[in-house]
Amino acid sequence: MAGSVNKVILIGNLGSDPEVRYLESGSAVAKFNIATTESYTNKNGERVDNTEWHRIELWEGLAKVAEKYLKKGNQVYIEGRIRTDSWTDKEGQQRTGITIRANSMTLLGGPAGSGAGTDPNQGYSQSSAPRSSQPARSSDPIPPALAAGNDDDDLPF
Repeated sequence: MAGSVNKVILIGNLGSDPEVRYLESGSAVAKFNIATTESYTNKNGERVDNTEWHRIELWEGLAKVAEKYLKKGNQVYIEGRIRTDSWTDKEGQQRTGITIRANSMTLLGGPAGSGAGTDPNQGYSQSSAPRSSQPARSSDPIPPALAAGNDDDDLPF
């Protein structure tokens, strides 16, 4: 097996406005948390919500887009990779945390009734070039054998 994969895809809501800072080099960095919630019904028939919080970090063009368009409560689609960070806190204790360094972001709008002025189909990648959030679609029709559900084929597997 060649190589490995470190890829994260999240859809969640911002817990606060992004914190954006500019380094001495002029590079922009945005940090914020998003919440993802899994809902299910337990064996007693009760609805259970399990919320996970994820630290997101954006750089350069994505950070500037976040600064301009993202607000607390907005829903966002994030693609990126997991990074483990270590630091020493104010009390001198060594700490470790997981951060998602995003390389692609799509604004999905805000919570219902928020009136967020973002285009819900606007996507951004690390280069901050707009891209469509819609997947590519094939214009080729489905072959008749597949459309009819015909399982007979000449494939050896």
